Amino acid sequence: LKELTEGHHKTWMPLSMKPVWFAGHPAYTTAKYNMSMMALGHAEEFRADGVKVNCLWPRTAIATAAVEMLMGQEGIAASRTPEIMADAAHLILTSDRTGEFLVDDAVLLEHGASLQDLEKYRVGSPGGDLAPDFFLDGVEEWLAALKNGKIPQAKL
Repeated sequence: LKELTEGHHKTWMPLSMKPVWFAGHPAYTTAKYNMSMMALGHAEEFRADGVKVNCLWPRTAIATAAVEMLMGQEGIAASRTPEIMADAAHLILTSDRTGEFLVDDAVLLEHGASLQDLEKYRVGSPGGDLAPDFFLDGVEEWLAALKNGKIPQAKL
């Protein structure tokens, strides 16, 4: 990456340090948190070399085989498509951002997406509930505001 004109590295990461996220799966959670710490460290270590490192996390469940296995078709219906992560990642990877922890829908809203634009990522019925993803604080409040047609004012 150091040899590229514009090197970027992105990882998936959690944002919350609440103990509830460690219960039941401390090794998995610790691995996720370690990725976050490594990304933050790499962002600073390689900043002078022009390498940009950021972290991205979904606000809601994403319709994947893992979600289907854990939550069934009900979970899939309460998910967003993987394209939301791809679109947010593209915006991050084509920017000068580095050393940031970001959330998919907040990145899209920050870049001019509307609440209606976010609906194209919904797997289930319009206006239905979305399942919050893990490791984020305040997800329920954010999703309630979106359901009421409001763009929450929150730090990414």
